[in-house]
Amino acid sequence: MSKTIVVTGAGGVLCSTLAEALAKQGHKIALLDLNEEAAVKVADKINETGGIAIGVKANVLERDSLILAKDEVKKAFGKCDILINGAGGNHPLGTTSNPFLEVEDLLDKTEGFKTFFDLDPSGIQFVFNLNFIGTLLPTQIFAEDMVGREGCSILNISSMNAFTPLTKIPAYSGAKAAVSNFTQWLAVHFSKVGIRVNALAPGFFLTEQNRTLLTNSDGSLTTRGNQIIEQTPMGKFGEPEHLVGTTLWLCGEGASFITGVVIPIDGGFSAYSGV
Repeated sequence: MSKTIVVTGAGGVLCSTLAEALAKQGHKIALLDLNEEAAVKVADKINETGGIAIGVKANVLERDSLILAKDEVKKAFGKCDILINGAGGNHPLGTTSNPFLEVEDLLDKTEGFKTFFDLDPSGIQFVFNLNFIGTLLPTQIFAEDMVGREGCSILNISSMNAFTPLTKIPAYSGAKAAVSNFTQWLAVHFSKVGIRVNALAPGFFLTEQNRTLLTNSDGSLTTRGNQIIEQTPMGKFGEPEHLVGTTLWLCGEGASFITGVVIPIDGGFSAYSGV
């Protein structure tokens, strides 16, 4: 049965891959992104290959923008059946320069060098807003139309660092932990009105946001990139397609009694103790 699926952050590599996979299942896809051009580009690709999709400009941090997007989706496809909250990301102002604090770090005056004590509250707030509020607001706007209808669900995008925080990125780790907690809260809150709520917790996938952090210009791995591979039992980064199977399952009828779960897709990273 064809459903109307709304995907936020749909212009990105991971969410566009999910959108294309869902379109191949016969669903109508509304691709929401702050970058309208990116959303439309993905929609055009889906339409050119026989799917049904529209690209819609939307800011997940502005209610009015989301309401306008909702109206556009309803006019094109009807009420939203499935919402995928894919918008998110990190910010340099919420990231420390080193994984561990050393006494001499307090004396380092190098431009751009940041210890925990130098973290900018505005950068941390940006990360929390984008990941948590950027999940909460679209849910408020689109889930209202799901209440009391069968087969409706929400899929959030958390992270494996919500289980165990990664070094250097306290804001992102904390924000994704909030998304996981919110997923469980929503699953309970919506349990009587027919809305299931689950989340994916991707591990390390090479995207435009982290490519320069994990790989050098010649394609070799950075120190951090090597650390990750060494701590990943399957010995590789994830590919966007690795998220598809779990997404199709959680959004489908086969998962009709599953709600409140956060599933790591990380090649074993979160299960590995390092020894």
